[in-house]
Amino acid sequence: MNTRGLRSQLKDTVPVAGSCPQGSYDVQDTMRGGFYSVKNELLPSQALELSEKNFQLNQEEMNFSSLRNIQGLHAPLKLQMEYRAARQIQRLPFLPSSNLALDTLRGSNDTIGFEDILNDPAQSEMMGEPHRMVEYKLGLL
Repeated sequence: MNTRGLRSQLKDTVPVAGSCPQGSYDVQDTMRGGFYSVKNELLPSQALELSEKNFQLNQEEMNFSSLRNIQGLHAPLKLQMEYRAARQIQRLPFLPSSNLALDTLRGSNDTIGFEDILNDPAQSEMMGEPHRMVEYKLGLL
């Protein structure tokens, strides 16, 4: 086997994850790599920013681990199955869903938060032809 030919086929550099995908002329290949965003490469400006961004996920993981320690492995698995089932319940694609079942399972239906006031479904950008949106959701278009 010709090792010289094999070496010429291997790349000498390893691409860095998160960098701008380059084409053959050192120009971004938008069709394959998507749009380039500087926001994706920025580090958090504040130490608590990552913690706040992942607060709900961290809270659920902590609840699942304490539930696993107290009640055993079946309890968090059952709760995760209920979460998954509640996430799948939605209205038609052109109607906004309140996700009341999921909020009830999480216990957040009693609290009024920032997203409840500023996330008004009447101001949603999801307007369109209902029949076309349902056909798209079902894969007919």
